[in-house]
Amino acid sequence: MSPHHGSLVHDHENTVPRPALILAGALVATTLALTALVRVGVLEREAVPAVARARDNVAALEVRHLAFEDRADGAVVVKDADTGSTLAAMIGENDGGGFVRGVMRGMARERKMKGIGPAAPFELTQWENGSLSLRDPATRRSIELGSFGATNRAAFAKFLSGAKAKGNQA
Repeated sequence: MSPHHGSLVHDHENTVPRPALILAGALVATTLALTALVRVGVLEREAVPAVARARDNVAALEVRHLAFEDRADGAVVVKDADTGSTLAAMIGENDGGGFVRGVMRGMARERKMKGIGPAAPFELTQWENGSLSLRDPATRRSIELGSFGATNRAAFAKFLSGAKAKGNQA
């Protein structure tokens, strides 16, 4: 009788190619090494746009204080918080309303979690290096709008009066 009679033959041979295992190990080792270098200060921790702008003395070209309101029909009404004038009533996706609504829901959620009401305006800033940011002074959260692409950036850039803001800079 054979030693394998009545049982299935079981093979423990590794089916993953050795070079793939070596590359995976090297990737893990590299990740751990880079993390350690950041932790001990050899490598810069992260590229924070606000920190980079401060380091490079990048000035604000224009700052506009904005208030956002939801309307019953689903539109987002954007107002200049300093003058009270309505800048836009965005209802659809074609006018950038979907992106604006999404960003503002995230900002409002953070305010709600911190027990902050909707009264304080947001700051939309066009920087001289071409970047565009939306900051909530109440929570100190800031969003770099250029990182979402030119179309989404333009959804906010149209609320600025400066000619430079109209372009598709990062």
